[in-house]
Amino acid sequence: MLFWYVIAYWIISVAIGLFASLKVKNATDFAAAGHSLPMYVVTATVFATWFGAEAVLGAPATFLNGGLGAVVADPFGSSLCLILVGLFFAKPLYQKKFLTIGDFYRDKYGRTVEILITLCIAASYLGWVSAQIMALGLVFHVASEGSISQSTGMLIGSGSVLIYTLFGGMWAVAITDFLQMIIVVVGLFFIGHEITGLTGGVFTVIEHANKAGLFNFFPEANATAIIGFISALCTMMLGSIPQQDVFQRVTSSKTSKIAQNAAILGGVLYFCFAFLPMFLAYSATLIDPELVKTNMETDPQLILPQLILKHTPLFAQVMFFGALLSALKSCASATLLAPSVSISENIIKGAFKHLNPRQMLVVMRLTVLVFTVMVTILAMHSELSIFKMVESAYKVTLVAAFIPLVFGIYWKRANPMGGLLSVLFGISTWLLAEFAYPDGMVPPQMIGLLCSLLGMIAGSLFVPANLIRDAEPLA
Repeated sequence: MLFWYVIAYWIISVAIGLFASLKVKNATDFAAAGHSLPMYVVTATVFATWFGAEAVLGAPATFLNGGLGAVVADPFGSSLCLILVGLFFAKPLYQKKFLTIGDFYRDKYGRTVEILITLCIAASYLGWVSAQIMALGLVFHVASEGSISQSTGMLIGSGSVLIYTLFGGMWAVAITDFLQMIIVVVGLFFIGHEITGLTGGVFTVIEHANKAGLFNFFPEANATAIIGFISALCTMMLGSIPQQDVFQRVTSSKTSKIAQNAAILGGVLYFCFAFLPMFLAYSATLIDPELVKTNMETDPQLILPQLILKHTPLFAQVMFFGALLSALKSCASATLLAPSVSISENIIKGAFKHLNPRQMLVVMRLTVLVFTVMVTILAMHSELSIFKMVESAYKVTLVAAFIPLVFGIYWKRANPMGGLLSVLFGISTWLLAEFAYPDGMVPPQMIGLLCSLLGMIAGSLFVPANLIRDAEPLA
């Protein structure tokens, strides 16, 4: 019965996404919903995009293994990312009216930097989207009680998300995100009420977790632990800022004020709700210790779904898996669309400048299709956990795209040579450190970030700007 409820919900949500495709007339509608979304819809898309597999399945499993300090990247870093976007980046980026974040790099630093950073951004999405596809496969496998394998579930999940993303673009993402955010909030609150009744109350669970030492947030007082802690925070907090999905929510807004406020509010909402799945997962240690022990040795990500299946009535199961599917679908559709739009607009369009808006719409849809196939294959063969796949995704944008974005907005002397050296220094030193010193005291991505900063300063101050001037102003 649960499986068929899940299928019915899935069909309805796909139909809603297809209905939204009627609003798509050109590439701007597909990529940015015509720059016309109101505050409540943008807030919903910000929240729903980030509240995905890592929040519902990955972070709870990581919390059970390592406590609050182990999830410093998400939700702490990810929430701060959205708040920083609202405070410092939303207004200047919105005023440019660019279609993609790659357009900013082209306008400021030139075509070469635009291509390099677009490729880095697209590569960063491979792990993030794959995590959502992996989680979709897990849901179908668990809900069908094993009759559908996780690999088959991944194919079903990616195929159905592809359908409405392919046709509806940002309009489909925005409308489905808004509806799915409501389902996520209502569903998780209902499940929280059900689970709390089995544990003896919220404070019982909190006290139990505190005694187990899981609320220890700050690292040990030694250099290695402190640097690792800061690195995990910065990777998600800063590496997530120069991302196309974040930029799409900014540029899809009706006004710059909406873009600012929606990013901040979405970050606050995400931070608040991200702890609810952790609470639910830890409740399993009081309700069914044997379930926790078994899955901690095999796959901790299964603890929460199996707790719901074994200890709640059918209606609660439907609410949970409906909320979980909503979270996964909204995140997957957004993260499929973002890199596809970037590749189409910043690489393909630059190579084929004769394409008109309707032809670009076809290109964007074909890119969505190709990218979906790629991430599905990666998800089916990856051995990383959902949390690690998402956390690792932002290393490349941290070392390649963050410094050029910040200095491009706030430092007048930043020039094309500074941008190019920032990207090259950041990527090369990060890759070298990953190969030579992957477990060094200073994590490779922090070395890359520092070298990216040095490249920006050296290139902008000491190298004549006329040595590289391929910038093509867009605004």
